[in-house]
Amino acid sequence: MTQPRWPQHQSPLPTRIDELREGDRYELSEGRAVYCAPAQPKHGGPHALGPLPLASDPSVTEIGTDVGHVLGEGTLRAPDLSVGDMGAGEGGWATKAPPLAVEYAAQGQDEADLQLKIKQLLGAGTRFVWVVRLVGPRRVEVYEKGRAVATRLPGERLEAPGILKSRPLVEALYDREAALEQTLQNLLERKGYAGLDAVLAEGEARGEARGRAEGLREGEARGREAGLREGEAKGKAAALLTVLAARGLAVDDATRARIEACADVAQLDRWLARALGAASAREVVGDEGP
Repeated sequence: MTQPRWPQHQSPLPTRIDELREGDRYELSEGRAVYCAPAQPKHGGPHALGPLPLASDPSVTEIGTDVGHVLGEGTLRAPDLSVGDMGAGEGGWATKAPPLAVEYAAQGQDEADLQLKIKQLLGAGTRFVWVVRLVGPRRVEVYEKGRAVATRLPGERLEAPGILKSRPLVEALYDREAALEQTLQNLLERKGYAGLDAVLAEGEARGEARGRAEGLREGEARGREAGLREGEAKGKAAALLTVLAARGLAVDDATRARIEACADVAQLDRWLARALGAASAREVVGDEGP
């Protein structure tokens, strides 16, 4: 956080928690107002990606951005991300320190205040503070009470036992593709699948079984070949619908019928690739295909 000139319309500065209102750009540290500056894209972009792999984790039921936590008399801190039980109190502020707090440190970061904030969070009960460094080599610093700070580099995994089930890669907190990949993995696990390969295997097995049964009725020789081709297509169609459901994307009747009727395996493969990052089911099928 930077410490620019205080906005003229905020005078005098807040010194008590009851003087703060939701939306104010201040935290309080032992009665001292700390200004929270607006974020530039190089900070705000990664900040928007971090919630995806954390909120989708199978073990996470509560997460918030910029949530104010009462950590003591005259101290209210708002981590960039709060994960886990935060409590609820009169006036709306969280009454517990978050089990996991994530901070994004970009250009202009007030390092002294950041270190004080980490100390206050850990002292109030936070188990892990992850600081995502966006200046210099990308990395995540892991803070735990009573332990030396640990640095995790891209390609390494982060752990928060008892809070997260997954072990996200460092880059999942700031890189779009890594964040989406971890999010998809988490969503599939929430539906009972070990990963995308398991979804595809199940869908193809069901499709092949159905295709073989239909093919046998039409004739042993011709049916087997045709059934396998149809089964592969139906399997991929089933896998595509499963991925869309796991991502929470609604599929209308027309789109579902188009997917189920598609016999072009290559087309279904393209749709499956799109499904990982699309915002809607219709965006997946687009204007292509049969």
